[in-house]
Order: sequence, then C-alpha cells, then structure tokens
Amino acid sequence: MNHYSLLAEQLANKGIDVGVVKAKLKAQHIELPSWGFANTGTRFKTYAWPGAARNIYEKLADAAYVHKLTGICPSVAIHIPWDKVEDWRALAEYAQAQGVRIGAVNTNTFQADRYKWGSITNADPAIRQIAFEHHLECITIAQQVGSTTLSLWYGDGTNYAGQESFVARRHRMIEFLQQVYAALPESMRMLIEYKFYEPAFYHTDLADWGQAYAICLKLGPRAQVLVDLGHHAHGVNIEHIVATLLDEGRLGGFHFNNRKYGDDDLIVGTINPFELFLIFNELVAAGDAAKDVAYMIDQCHMIEPKIEAMVQSVVNIQTAYAKALIVNRAALRARQEAHDVLGAHRILMDAFETDVRPLLAQVRQEMGLHPDPIAALHQSGYEQKIAAERGVSQAGGGFPEGD
Repeated sequence: MNHYSLLAEQLANKGIDVGVVKAKLKAQHIELPSWGFANTGTRFKTYAWPGAARNIYEKLADAAYVHKLTGICPSVAIHIPWDKVEDWRALAEYAQAQGVRIGAVNTNTFQADRYKWGSITNADPAIRQIAFEHHLECITIAQQVGSTTLSLWYGDGTNYAGQESFVARRHRMIEFLQQVYAALPESMRMLIEYKFYEPAFYHTDLADWGQAYAICLKLGPRAQVLVDLGHHAHGVNIEHIVATLLDEGRLGGFHFNNRKYGDDDLIVGTINPFELFLIFNELVAAGDAAKDVAYMIDQCHMIEPKIEAMVQSVVNIQTAYAKALIVNRAALRARQEAHDVLGAHRILMDAFETDVRPLLAQVRQEMGLHPDPIAALHQSGYEQKIAAERGVSQAGGGFPEGD
C-alpha cells in the first residue's frame, strides 16, 4: 500500500470523505501578486535578481508559469501605477492567452511626494481630489480588464502626538471612501486593508481590523475587510479576527505572507505554520460563509528566487488548507460540547501533525500536474531561461517612484 492509500484509509476510518477533500483542494484559488515577480526590496536596498520581471507582461508570464505548475493560481493582482499600460483590453487578452486573468486592482496613494501629509485624510481638498481621481482611474481599469475587486491600503497617519486631529482625519477618510463606494459598479467590491504602524509611527488612520470593519459598516455590503497576516502586533489572535469577520459577513479576503517582527514580506507559513493552519481551520468550519473570501498572496521576495518563492508560498497555503480539511469535525464538536479541553486540542493537533504531502501529490496527479511543483520547476529550466533572456536589471522594480 502506497503512502496516499494508507493516508486515505486512515482518514476514511475517521469518517472523513477523502473524495470531498480532494475536490475542495482542486477547487482552491490563490491569487498571485504581479509585484512579487519584480525586483523589490526593503527601505534599505533592492537586490537585482537575474530574470526578474521588468514589466507587467513579464509578470503575467511568470505568474502563468506558477499556475501551470500548481494548477490553482488562475488570477494575478495588479498595482497601479506600477503596472500601467496604454491598452488595458490588450493586457487582459494577453493574460488570457497565458492561461490566467487579471484579479484585484490595487491603488497606490503612498509613494508620490504630494502624499507626504496623507492622501485620503489629507487636510488639503486638492490632494484628496487627486487621490479620488486615482481611485476612479483604478475602477475604470478594473472594468476594462474584467476585475471585480478594488483593493485599498493607505499609509496615512501621523508620527507625533498632537500632529493632527485623529477625529478630523477619520471624518475625511469616511467621506472619501463613501465617495469611492458610490462610484463602484454593482459588480465590484472594495477590500479595505489595515496596518497598525508604518510608514506612520504614532498612529495609522486604519490601524486594525475593528477600525476597518467600522468603516465598512458605514459604506455598504460590498465593502469588506482584507486581513494581511503580517499587519498585526505580536500575540494578536488572527484566527479569532477571521472567525468574527466571517460571522459578520465582512471578511473579504487575505493577503497571505508571514512576519517575524512587524511586517509582511516573509513567505507565508514559514515562521508559524500552526497559525496558518488555525486560520484555515476557521475558514473550513465557516462553510458557505467563506465561499466568497479572496485568497491573495502579498509578498515581495528580496533574497529568494522569485518563481520558486511563489511556488513555495502556494504549496504552504495548500498544505495548511489540506490539514484544515481533514480535521475530524464531528469528534471536535463532541469534545467541545463535553468541555474536554485537551481532547479537543488533540483533535486539531492530530490534523496539523498529519503528513498531507501524499494527499497533495495525488490531487496534483489527478489534475494532470507533476506531484511536486518545486521539483517540476527545478527540472523545467524556466528560471535559467528567463535569466538568460532578461538578464539582470533594476528596471521594473516593484516600488518605482509614484507619479
């Protein structure tokens, strides 16, 4: 009996339908970030990588190759103005020809000099108007490329006590976002991201999930919270946040990544894979309440090979999801209702400690893929090919100057 057959038998003995688990793994959808394939860096240094994508066309080609290897990454998020082109319909057609489509459209109001004192919360109405016009531009782009998601993150905040009024800034933010929401077509939703510090170090206008949630309530049902795994202080229970937002119908999506200290550019699942599993445990437990949640990677790979880093990210997410799918939920409910604290905990640990690699390999083979996408990448020579074709260039980095 091979490893998969043995695992399938063990799961069946626990009352878990392996066919259902495999179907859900095959239907998983993870959106890749265009900026993850370019030369990107920290505030200190950008390290050029041989073959890094220099423009949105090369980013889409690289993302399409990751999808070819994994089978579950059919869409690519874009960032404006980093990915601007003159003909958006032609770009959408190019993406389709590569086997992917364009996903969320991300705005950028944190790089241009005019946003030094804020963008959507800036006291100057002329600056807020420029920011508003940028949002309208992004909505138009989304319509042209067939996207249904506008992704919003703001670096607005202050660095010193007394610098500005918290309340005045909040009122400007609410008014601004109400205008953006009113401009959204019925087919689109906005995902509002939060971050408790950086680049503003005294206060950030959207500092946590509660503030983002409160804003969403003022806007309407198509405004939802985007949870970035790196944007939390130590000790914050992210899975609790996820469960609460799911229960409220306001969890719009994730930016998957990992943080050791306070930011978000490590590969998802590399520092605390148990936390990632617990997050997926809440998503699986929520059932249909989680069916519209967008799963998006948001990582900038500084020292890692770009393509391999993205494939590894996808594999880590698949692994956490697979483990959450094999939790014996009937037994877990029974232990919870009996107040069997350690018994319930052991059921979760049993799933987390299960080696699901044979299950994932079987799923990939049934999808017509190589059972090990990392091995397939190494065997393909794709990274060597693009390095030879593109060379080493600082052009097209993920963080160019804002316009």
